[in-house]
Amino acid sequence: MTPKLRALVVDDEPAILRFLQAALGASDYVVSSAATVQEALKGMGDNPDIVILDLGLPDGDGKDVIREIRRSSNVPIVVLSARDREAEKIEALDLGADDFVNKPFGVGELMARLRAALRHRHEEAETIRAGALEIDIAGHRVTRAGADIKLTRREFDLLACLARQPGKVITHRKLLTAVWGPAQADETQYLRVYIGHLRQKLEDDPDDPKIIETELGIGYRLVEN
Repeated sequence: MTPKLRALVVDDEPAILRFLQAALGASDYVVSSAATVQEALKGMGDNPDIVILDLGLPDGDGKDVIREIRRSSNVPIVVLSARDREAEKIEALDLGADDFVNKPFGVGELMARLRAALRHRHEEAETIRAGALEIDIAGHRVTRAGADIKLTRREFDLLACLARQPGKVITHRKLLTAVWGPAQADETQYLRVYIGHLRQKLEDDPDDPKIIETELGIGYRLVEN
């Protein structure tokens, strides 16, 4: 029998906690809860499989929780927050959050994001699949529905960076630093040009992309299916 996954929910709104406990319990999670930064960090002692985190907490900011968790743990963190400023999302993702879901939210979307975050923590496969796309990291080869796609080195590096965390939003800064280096971390125009090149080669309709999605003002996401 597969062990149940343990979820730590961090939110100071009792109604949200009750709702999430019921929704997660119905999806076979064992749920523990915390309402403050200190309770959240104490709850990490139970070694949860995933953390669902609100940013507005009474004794501090949820981003402090992300920062502290990432000092010692690679547990998936999905931020669930009413804050919708792009800067907040970018900072949370750059600190190490795996995803960011806005309140109000749909249970189906949240569960899908949790499944994706959990998958991404598994050991990276030599060949990554996203729908009909196959990316052979070691062999520097990309195919779509079995047909080879020719990419430049920069295009492949950018696609590989997205593919290592499919379904997750990767910020502009992270992509630029990974592919071009820290000196180019603010050159978002580079990114737009190369994402455009990739879409021309990968998408059926580059003007209506289904493989590489834009998260406006934040970054890009490789769609898994």
